[in-house]
Amino acid sequence: MSFVDTLRQWDEAVSCVDKEDLSEAFRIFLSIQEPNSKICFDIGCLHLLKQDLDAAEKAFDCSIRKDEHLAVAFFQRGITFYKKQRQETLLGDFQHAFKALRGNQLIDYKALGLRYKLYACDVLHNMALAEAQLSNWEKAQENLVKALNYKTEFKLNIIDKALQSTLKQKLFKLVEFPSKELFKPNKTYVAELEKKDYLGKAKVVASVVPQDEFSGFAPLQPQVSFCPHRALEGEPHTVLFEFVPETSDELAVVPGNIVFVLHKGADNWASVIFNARRGLVPYNYLERLEISLASKQNEETRKPLTTLEPPTRPERKQGKENLSFQLWQDAQPTDNSYIVKVCFTFNFVVSVPPGSSYTTLVEKISKKLNRPFSAITLSLTSETDEQSVININSDMERVWSHIKDRHITLWCKTKEQTDEKTREITLVATHSYESSNPEDLTFHQGDTIRLLSRVNQDWLEGQCNGNTGIFPASFVEEVPVNG
Repeated sequence: MSFVDTLRQWDEAVSCVDKEDLSEAFRIFLSIQEPNSKICFDIGCLHLLKQDLDAAEKAFDCSIRKDEHLAVAFFQRGITFYKKQRQETLLGDFQHAFKALRGNQLIDYKALGLRYKLYACDVLHNMALAEAQLSNWEKAQENLVKALNYKTEFKLNIIDKALQSTLKQKLFKLVEFPSKELFKPNKTYVAELEKKDYLGKAKVVASVVPQDEFSGFAPLQPQVSFCPHRALEGEPHTVLFEFVPETSDELAVVPGNIVFVLHKGADNWASVIFNARRGLVPYNYLERLEISLASKQNEETRKPLTTLEPPTRPERKQGKENLSFQLWQDAQPTDNSYIVKVCFTFNFVVSVPPGSSYTTLVEKISKKLNRPFSAITLSLTSETDEQSVININSDMERVWSHIKDRHITLWCKTKEQTDEKTREITLVATHSYESSNPEDLTFHQGDTIRLLSRVNQDWLEGQCNGNTGIFPASFVEEVPVNG
C-alpha cells in the first residue's frame, strides 16, 4: 500500500470517528496494511473506547514497537493494564512514560497531529496510584510530592486530593486519556491528496543541480542560519521520491532535495544529512549525484522525477533500539552472540558470546574505551546502586536474564567519573537554532546551555530555558572556566 493510500484511509477513518461512526472507522483502520505507530495508537484508543481491553493492549504494543519514544502510548497501555487489574505491569508503563518526558513539564503532541498534552504530574499521579494499589503508601506519597514540582495551577487540586487520600491509605481516581482524541494525518499532506494543475507543465530553464528535470512543487523546508564553520560531508544524492518519517530518527525529504549520505546500512537504510539535520532515509529513494557536466545523451535517457513510481519502504531491522541519528558500529554477528549497547558519555555496541563471564564482557568494553580493566564500572540501570551494579562477584546469569532478542543495554562509568563529580560544562549559542522535531532543543544566539551528554561528534544533548533536547554541536561553543 502506497503512502498516499495510507494517508487517505487514515483521514477517512478519523473523519468517521468525528461523525460517531465507530464501526466504519474500525473497518477502515483495520484495512490499512502497514499502519505506523500513530495509526496503531488510534486503533488502540478505539478498542479502549469499546472496552475491548485485550485488543487495545495488542494495538498499543504495536504502537510502542514501531516508536519506542512515544510516551503517550506507554501512558495509554498503562491505563489499559489498570482496567485489566494488572498491577504488576501498569507501574512499568507509567515509569517509561515519565522517563520519555526527559525532565520536561509536559509534551505537547499538537505538532504530531494529536490535540493532547501529556503532563509529567499526571504520569506521576498514576504512578502513585499504582504504588497505592500494591499497598506501597510511602512510595505513593513520594511520587505525589514529586508531582508537585511539575504541577500547573489547574492540576494542583487533583494532586492535593490524592495526597490526602494516601494519608488515609485510601485509593484515588486514575487520570485518564480523553476519549476519541486521535492522531490525525498532517493537514498539508491531506490537502495535497487531490492535486489540481493550475499552471500546466513547467520547464526547467536553469538549475544548480546537474541534469535537473524536476519541475514540480515541493513544500517549504525549514531554513538554517548560515554557520561559517560547518563543512559538507558525505556523498551527495538526489531524492527521487517523497518520504514521510514514521519514527523520530527518520528524516522527511521530498523529490529534488539534495542530501549527503554518510553511511548505507545492510538493511537498505542510509544515514544522511539534509538542511543541517541528520537522520535515516531509505536508500532506494535516492540517486547518486555526479557533480559533472551532463551529456545530451544522459539528458535524453534520464526519466523525469515525477514519472517514477516510488519503491516499497524497506524493513527496519528488528530487535535493535532506535538510536537517534546513531548507527550500530559493530557488524551484525552471524552467530548467536549477545549485542550489548553501552551507555557512556556516548553510546556504542559490543558483541559477546552467550553466557559470557564478567571478565570477557569488561575486556571488550575496555578495548572499546581504551581504558584499563579496573577503571570501568558497569550497571544494569543509569543509577549505580547495590542492586544494579555489575562486578566480578555478580551473578552473570541474573545479568543475562535481562536479554531481549539477544540485546541488552548496560550503563558504564569510568574511575574519573565515579571518584569525583564531573565538571559541569556550560555552552553559549553562537547561532540561533529552531527545532523541527519534538526531541530537538530550540535556542537563540547568546543563550547559555548546560551540556548533558554528547550524542556523537555532531550532536549534543543539553538543557536551556527549562527545556531539554538535542542540537548541532557546531551551533555552540564552550564557555571557558575562569581561574
